[in-house]
Amino acid sequence: METTQKKVPGPEDRDPVDISCAADTLLRKLWGQWKTHVIYVLGDHRTCRFGMLRRQITGISPKVLTTRLRELEADGLVWREQENTIPPKVTYGLTETGLAVHAVLKNIEKIEF
Repeated sequence: METTQKKVPGPEDRDPVDISCAADTLLRKLWGQWKTHVIYVLGDHRTCRFGMLRRQITGISPKVLTTRLRELEADGLVWREQENTIPPKVTYGLTETGLAVHAVLKNIEKIEF
């Protein structure tokens, strides 16, 4: 006759996706090439038009910049304002949450590696 002990589930048995952590949520929103750079530039300039952003972020393609801006806007870090002119005038800036992230990025900049 064989007996088995029932294992008591511990924290290591939980699915990591189910763990609620503000830092993890933020890092997932920032994950992706250029996102932190876009936030950094927008935070330094407060508001930017698309062309200025593209000039400030050397090496980014217009398609990728558009994609990253849309993702950051969907995540609530960037706001977008469009004036219905020809051509449309679109201005981007950081939300309050985006400004808080920018402040963290500026603090990270001070760390020496």
